[in-house]
Amino acid sequence: MSPENDQIEADEMRPEYDLRGGVRGKYYQQYKEGTNVVLLDSDVAAVFRDSESVNQALRVLIKAASQLESATPPKAEQT
Repeated sequence: MSPENDQIEADEMRPEYDLRGGVRGKYYQQYKEGTNVVLLDSDVAAVFRDSESVNQALRVLIKAASQLESATPPKAEQT
C-alpha cells in the first residue's frame, strides 16, 4: 500500500450521499397497497411519453372494445 492510502479516514462518505435528512418508511404504505408498474417496449415508449397518454389510449381502446362487444350478436352454442 502507498502511504496515501494509509491516511484515508474510515468514514469517507461523500457529502452528496448524506442520508441524514431522509424519512424512514416514507413510501411504505403505498408499497404495501401494491404496485402496477408496467414496462413498455422501446417502440411503444417512443410514442407514449408519460402515464397520462398511455392511460388515455387504453381508455379509448377499452371503450371501443366494449362497443364492439355490445354490437356483435352472441354466437349460437353448438351442441
